[in-house]
Amino acid sequence: MAQIPKDTVEQVLLATDIAELIGSYIPVKRQGSQFKALCPFHNEKTPSFTINPHRQTFHCFGCGKGGDAIAFIREYENLPFTDAVQRLAQRAGITVVETESNPQEERARRARGRLLDLHRESAAFFHRLLMKDPAAAHARAYMKSREFGPEMAKRWQVGWMPENPKVFLDWAREQKYTGRELLEGGLVGLKAEGNPRAGVYVRFRDRLMFPISNEIGDVVAFTARKLNEAQPGGKYINSIETAIFRKSNILFGLDRARKAILKEKSALLCEGQLDAICCHEAGVEQAIATSGTACTQQHARLLKRYTKAVLLCFDGDGAGIAASQRAFGELVAEGLSVKMVQLPSGDDPDSFLRAHGVEAFRRLLENADDFFEAKLKRARKNGDLDSAAERAVVVNDCANLLAAMSDPVARDHQINVVASHLQLSSSALRQAIAQAKKQADRRAPAESPDVPDSQQQAEPTPMHRIVSWISHLALSSGPAQHFLAEQFETLHEASRWLEGVPLLEKILAVAPDPRSSAAVNAFIGGLPEKDRLALLKDPIGLEGAPDDGMQAAEHALALLSATVLHKRDAAVKAALREPGLKAERMMELLEEAKEISSLMRGIGQRSEFDDELPASTWKPKTPPWKKWNGKKA
Repeated sequence: MAQIPKDTVEQVLLATDIAELIGSYIPVKRQGSQFKALCPFHNEKTPSFTINPHRQTFHCFGCGKGGDAIAFIREYENLPFTDAVQRLAQRAGITVVETESNPQEERARRARGRLLDLHRESAAFFHRLLMKDPAAAHARAYMKSREFGPEMAKRWQVGWMPENPKVFLDWAREQKYTGRELLEGGLVGLKAEGNPRAGVYVRFRDRLMFPISNEIGDVVAFTARKLNEAQPGGKYINSIETAIFRKSNILFGLDRARKAILKEKSALLCEGQLDAICCHEAGVEQAIATSGTACTQQHARLLKRYTKAVLLCFDGDGAGIAASQRAFGELVAEGLSVKMVQLPSGDDPDSFLRAHGVEAFRRLLENADDFFEAKLKRARKNGDLDSAAERAVVVNDCANLLAAMSDPVARDHQINVVASHLQLSSSALRQAIAQAKKQADRRAPAESPDVPDSQQQAEPTPMHRIVSWISHLALSSGPAQHFLAEQFETLHEASRWLEGVPLLEKILAVAPDPRSSAAVNAFIGGLPEKDRLALLKDPIGLEGAPDDGMQAAEHALALLSATVLHKRDAAVKAALREPGLKAERMMELLEEAKEISSLMRGIGQRSEFDDELPASTWKPKTPPWKKWNGKKA
């Protein structure tokens, strides 16, 4: 098992200028002897990310992340230690000779490598089936009907997943891939959640398979297009998120588009993956697309590494307009300039390119309107500026979008553009923007990025201790997470009585893989500041998975149910003491009290079910399952 010798690691660090390295990923600005930047690991408006060239370290006072050049690459690229060193060594022209490594690091690296191998080989297998298997004739006919020829399919390695799941499972078995690897890769799922013995099902059946690659060209996921409209499921479905695929971090086609984006000094963000493919096939190679999600902050930060300008090429329908506004907000918040490509009504890039050719499409790109110009032209054309009430809606909408802009110079210019279109004074529009910012600040957590976390004004989301415990269980144990996800009604009912349940529901909805610290850290890092602080305030449960996650979850849920019963009992008793209580209401309360009493007898009168957990059973950094183990305290 390989690891990199310590002296080689030191050589790589000595050969790396951390300020130059980080500056190749994000914009940095010198301030005295140090450099400052907006932190790439959390959302902020004032730079709190510092780079110390003398010490060759970085540190963020907002989120607390820090370290050397290797730590930055590991965090930014989501890489194991050895891969991060290899990446820096290649950059510095250093040859790395590996020796024995520690087992845990090697296991993580091998697991990631196996998932990448699985996806690369699966993509090649699906492609061979599409091109040669007689059973794929209908898939080839569909491709032909869409003028998607064999050469085009070869360039994008489009494939076909058969209707019969045995074909894929037999192939995977022949390639020595285990059931666990297929599960972790998201290509199969458990027929019975939490019970591997019940068998697995293949997630994609009788679908065209479009590989999704990461920034450096590794296949990490698939988009699957159904061929039979009567088939259940969406027209397009994507791989679930895994240790190698997070849709909020992946831009489809970026591995192919990087050089063109740098050359053209702009990226063309399309609404769909097929739109991006058609653009590339026509020679417009700076085209990219998201994969089953709206444009995110991570997408914007990824694009900012290659360009300062983005052209949006979305459909002109309601969904496309809404998506373009969401994308605009994320992109301008990262300081990118945004323009809109105006396609004729009813056209998408594919249909326009077929009808008018690439030169006409390039003219559309060259003549793309500033985002607000396009938005206000459309509003005028649709009659949205005809009445005072309609104009007020547009003014408010523009104010919200202008408030999201991080570049003050660009915002000032756009204020003048919008004010002119709306025949409004710039001072009145600035007042609307200020009001929009106040409303946004009330919705979002307060941020004080120039001071350490302990001094920030943001207050953690209030969480009852038992809810905090269950949240950490869900983030540290796969079986616990699956079990808790099935208890939606119980947890939702608890939200009436215990603080923090909506955050727990968010954890269970996203379901970051507890086996991947990177996935859990990425999930926590993407939360609003107050939610993040709530999960990090008492880090119990994050130091390791319980010995028996399912048992721990069952005890936790029992404790939650009992705590809710005590809350309900106290509320009913308080209501019965209210003066002037009507007889009908009294009877209802007495019936409820009787029901609660019966339920409490069923669980027993254990001290653990008190309104608050006893201090003796709740110690910071001590996972509760180490205390309980299924026994009374």
